Amino acid sequence: MDTDYQRCVFDYVPRGAGVARHPVVVVGAGPVGLATAIDLAQNGVPVVLLDDDNKLSNGSRAICFSKRTLEIFDRIECGERMAAKGVRWHVGRVFHRDEEVYNFDLLPETGHERPAFVNLQQYFVEGYLHERAQALTNLDLRWCSKLTQLVRHADHVALTVSTPDGEYVLEAAYVVAADGGRSTVRALMGLESHGRTFRDRFLIADVKMTAGFPAERWFWFDPPFHPGQSVLLHRQPGNIWRIDFQLGWDADPVLEKAPERVIPRIQALLGEDARFELEWVSIYTFRCMRMDAFRHGRVLFAGDAAHGVSPFGARGANSGVQDADNLAWKLRLVVEGKAPDALLDTYASEREAAADENILHSTRATDFITPKSAASTLLRDAVLRLAKDQPFARKLVNSGRLSTPMTYAETILNTADSDPFAGAMVPGAPAADAPLALQGEPVWLLRHTGNGFTGIYYAGSTRGAEVAAQAEALASDTIPVRTLVVAAKGQGGAGMFEDSDGLFAARYDATPGSFYLLRPDQHLCARWRSVDVQAVRAAVARASCNAAAHQMEHACIPA
Repeated sequence: MDTDYQRCVFDYVPRGAGVARHPVVVVGAGPVGLATAIDLAQNGVPVVLLDDDNKLSNGSRAICFSKRTLEIFDRIECGERMAAKGVRWHVGRVFHRDEEVYNFDLLPETGHERPAFVNLQQYFVEGYLHERAQALTNLDLRWCSKLTQLVRHADHVALTVSTPDGEYVLEAAYVVAADGGRSTVRALMGLESHGRTFRDRFLIADVKMTAGFPAERWFWFDPPFHPGQSVLLHRQPGNIWRIDFQLGWDADPVLEKAPERVIPRIQALLGEDARFELEWVSIYTFRCMRMDAFRHGRVLFAGDAAHGVSPFGARGANSGVQDADNLAWKLRLVVEGKAPDALLDTYASEREAAADENILHSTRATDFITPKSAASTLLRDAVLRLAKDQPFARKLVNSGRLSTPMTYAETILNTADSDPFAGAMVPGAPAADAPLALQGEPVWLLRHTGNGFTGIYYAGSTRGAEVAAQAEALASDTIPVRTLVVAAKGQGGAGMFEDSDGLFAARYDATPGSFYLLRPDQHLCARWRSVDVQAVRAAVARASCNAAAHQMEHACIPA
């Protein structure tokens, strides 16, 4: 789908006049750049979004979008359409030769609004994001705008942009580089990514067909229809199926894209009489690598511009959108003067740790899928044979550990527990969703959190009035905290949520009086067994890198 090129008039200025300066310029209008720009704009930060093309992506590209990513898309108000359009799935099956070795369920429990994954072609995702961006008046999306020069100054970055109408210069307090694996920003700054290139090639084929395969992830090791290699099958909307064939390093990438080479491979999988159409074909070789640092002064790198992984495990686009989720709220507070510039250092530290985790999983998966010696292949096949009957061996099988969100357990933005809690909802964890009721109507917890700091008070069987004064005080702070009151089933009053299935209390280990503080990106950063306004304010200060100022303001002066 093409998008209209519109002449950018705001930064064409007469010679000698001042150059327009913007709070934030985002470079790259793929899923990561769009998500970042939308997040900033919908929360009041004017943003310019540049892209050197005027088209959405061709071919399916990234297709597996995780539960956490869908929740982020919900927060920026475009998740519903993606969830409705995508093919929902949560079951995966692993085959060795012609036998199923085992299967797994990525979301075995109920009580979540979003599924474990949806399969949705990247061009649909970009299209929905683009439509959301167009609805935001303070998001200036400029197609056919190629960055040709970048000069960093102490208080801004100067960008030279080439368009079909000529060049112009604009300035930005901060630049977000989300311009992909071949990042122009990275090249202009003389920076590189480092890591490992895997000596293997894979064929991706988008195939239109009517088939009886279920909406599941199927992965074959050494199947009879493609011996000695691996194959991955995913269903997409519109009767489109993604099939990945491992080819080996010696495969000719040009020759293997020819229909006369692709069609027999698909027929071997589906049968000689199968009827199908080729929609898109690509050959890829992948790398696991990242930049040494994601922050370089006023330029911050996100998505593939900052890091890259193999496609097995769906960690590329998902981790990129989670970069945007982490960065946007911090950038907003800094631009608004409500947090120091040092807050942006925590974007780098948190998301560099996430990239390292993704690269570790991706590298292990690739080594298992593509063994590089006879001994490694022998060991891999032995594990697969054992896995059919021995549960312990299934933990060793790696067809791609599927994307999970990062728990920022080590971040300096967390406030350590002062009370005992059980369960997985530790400080730094992404908030777990839960079904609630509001005025008798079913709602979901996460739909009422995010964009700003959110407090959740668990009232249990009380009426929640005991927290009203604290909630009002927190809501009036410079960095406000909006407080939700959750009561036990049947106990909710006006404006209170009810824990309709008891899952909030179970997932958060909540007891009456417990209070939880969520960051704007819906990660838990503090929790207590009773609410104390000063403790909550100190936690907000810590989570926004304002802790030193807060401590000075509230310091006890000796008599």
